[in-house]
Amino acid sequence: MRITKHSKQWWTEECSKFLNIYRMSRSLENWKKFKKVVRNTKRSYFDTKIQEVANKSHGPWKLMNWINKCKLPTIEAIKYDSQPCLIPDSLWRALHTIFNTALHCQVNTNVLNEIGFKTTSTWELFSIEEFRWAIIKCNNSSAPGPDKLIWQHLKTILKQDNCLSNIINIADMCINLEHWPNHFKCSSTVIIPKPNKMAYDHPKSFHPIMLLNTLGKLIEKTIAERLQFLVVRNDFIHLSQLGSLKFKSTTDAGVALTHIVRSGWVKNKTTSILVFDIIQFFPTLNHCLLTLILEKAGLDPKVTLFFADYLVRRKTNYVWNKISSPTYEMNVGVGQGSALSPILLALYLLPFLYILENHLKNLNIPVSLISFMDDGLIISQNNLIDISNSQLFCSYNILSRFLIKFGLNIEHSKTEMFYFNRSHETFNLLPLDLSSIGGPILRPKDSWKYLKFIFNRKLIFHQHINFYSNKAISMVKCMKLLGNSS
Repeated sequence: MRITKHSKQWWTEECSKFLNIYRMSRSLENWKKFKKVVRNTKRSYFDTKIQEVANKSHGPWKLMNWINKCKLPTIEAIKYDSQPCLIPDSLWRALHTIFNTALHCQVNTNVLNEIGFKTTSTWELFSIEEFRWAIIKCNNSSAPGPDKLIWQHLKTILKQDNCLSNIINIADMCINLEHWPNHFKCSSTVIIPKPNKMAYDHPKSFHPIMLLNTLGKLIEKTIAERLQFLVVRNDFIHLSQLGSLKFKSTTDAGVALTHIVRSGWVKNKTTSILVFDIIQFFPTLNHCLLTLILEKAGLDPKVTLFFADYLVRRKTNYVWNKISSPTYEMNVGVGQGSALSPILLALYLLPFLYILENHLKNLNIPVSLISFMDDGLIISQNNLIDISNSQLFCSYNILSRFLIKFGLNIEHSKTEMFYFNRSHETFNLLPLDLSSIGGPILRPKDSWKYLKFIFNRKLIFHQHINFYSNKAISMVKCMKLLGNSS
């Protein structure tokens, strides 16, 4: 028996040898020897795989086939303007239109007049330590961009000091010349499905993930680290911004929310939460407004002019399964997959948060804000639910109007509300009608899922613990199938 492409991955020449011996003799003893060889071969093969995953990958979940690349539906299943995409060209047009809806969206740059200028910071030359620290954190299994250069090869190249010095010189010249090379502006946009969607028949059900040239990604990572340091030093970060920043995580957002709720309970107040989501945040950032915000943040003028060039005339091609589109020009938003995207998103929202907070304070609407990427919370605490609902209604109306000035919009279908109350008596859950300002009629639920936390009204995390413990137990039980799989 010869080994072919249809053979089991664990099958070896030794297995073939003992199988042939059994077929010639048909004896029970040779059958037992064959089974023993197969058993030992499978055990050795899967032990090697487990060690490989444990030492070189992200953990045992890599062994599961359901975490591998998900095949997208056929292009005919995608509909745009109520018409199926029968040919690839119609699919490319649909994707490019959906992911560039803000191309001609108008913004009001005068809205930034309410924000003062921070003290200008000098941009120093990059150091060797900055680049070495950036490349250490790069994942070798990250997908390469159009240049097909993987991180492992780049790390090997940059072990040579002269090569690293040349890369640093390129990065410094990009800033000093206020120019981002066209080679680094080219990308491939891989389309992946959004999780937990009822149907995948519309381009909005998918994420566009940009794969950039690897060397450009390294320089972007270093710039992002420096950028965050400068804006934090200039005290430009809003306290309620808990996403898109280093040392900020979903855990911090959950802890902050829990603290606010319990602080309200000390004063015998019910906490009311209004949850909003910004629609297509990454593709809708306005480049002109973002450049003005960078000036307000106190960055060196040459850095602001660098970003003015960095953001425009970008080119990409879309990848759907194994087919690729022609090259399209991207002149709006920031790429989901770039190291600079998180900090640029945070900077774009910061003036909005300051302006919104000031207006709410001037109108004597005592609410708190929490922002995590494109998800936001408006928090009101009162003894009476009616008062909280009126404050949330006014805040939502003001927030919607200011977002439009920034070229952003709320996805009303994702707006939710939730009450935190520790009373043992029957709690009357009052709905909140936002229909008069374009929103839905919100009816509070008994539990609420936010940033992977599952909250209930009394902050008893039984549902959260049950959900994740059952998920972990189910995963471990499924791994028992690994030894019997092929």
